[in-house]
Amino acid sequence: MSEASTRERARGPRKGLALVCGGILFLILVALGTWQVQRLHWKEALLQTIDTRMHSAPRPLAEIERKFAETGDVDYMPVTVTGTFLHSGERHFFATWQGASGFNVYTPLKLEDGRYVLVNRGFVPYDLKDRARRPQGEVQGAVTVTGLARNPLPGKPSMMLPDNDPAKNIFFWKDRDAMAATAGLPAGAVLVPIFVDADKTPNPGGLPIGGVTIVDLPNNHLQYAITWYGLAVALAGVLVLWLARQSKGRQPGS
Repeated sequence: MSEASTRERARGPRKGLALVCGGILFLILVALGTWQVQRLHWKEALLQTIDTRMHSAPRPLAEIERKFAETGDVDYMPVTVTGTFLHSGERHFFATWQGASGFNVYTPLKLEDGRYVLVNRGFVPYDLKDRARRPQGEVQGAVTVTGLARNPLPGKPSMMLPDNDPAKNIFFWKDRDAMAATAGLPAGAVLVPIFVDADKTPNPGGLPIGGVTIVDLPNNHLQYAITWYGLAVALAGVLVLWLARQSKGRQPGS
């Protein structure tokens, strides 16, 4: 057997293995691109749902609660609640607003039926965390708040977030139960299972600044899909060129 024939026979299994590996990788890239297209459709539908909800008419709290009991999802649904603020129990969630660091003020609102709901009244600058420095904003008596219902979080959303520090009244993620437990509510107090983000209605003295709900859901799935499909096309091109060179290499006199 000639040396050329030996090389050709040895090259055959390697060629087959390369084609199999290349084919598998191609299918993986196509699958990743398709998954991103599916994610794109899901994200677009979610954003449309949020937009529709935010531009709907405010609903009574009882209706929002029924919806939450049925579906577990009332995020961004406009709601109206009436009650009395327990300003001494305000909790501070670290946040930024228009480039400034500070806190969103979550204050317990005692409802007419005796239950409580945590209301995000809005943003205060870092150096005005102490409520004694902004007494004008402590509205007394019965108030009606219109805002957006927000789902409670099932747990810490990311290991990258710092742990909450209830002792210093600083929260880095919205732990509803921990907020309520440290807010000085009376024993046996019943908490509504959602948050409410107050709208832009100005508070006396200008603080807290309401209407700070941010809808920031990145939608880069189209770019990701293009990237994965592009890599699949490039891989296919490389395989075609490689096969062409292999075939040329087997021609007599090459």
